[in-house]
Amino acid sequence: MSIIFTLIPVAILFVIIAVVIFFWAVKSDQFEDLDRQASNILFDEDRKDRHE
Repeated sequence: MSIIFTLIPVAILFVIIAVVIFFWAVKSDQFEDLDRQASNILFDEDRKDRHE
């Protein structure tokens, strides 16, 4: 039963950290242009520095 008194604050701390990271990502425009990032992988240029 005493482990609950440890796990609940740890879980609350993880949730607070996740919320802070999410709001930081939204504030720093990480989700602004999702279409361009999704299509970048389709039009990836061949690198000339590859050794074949």
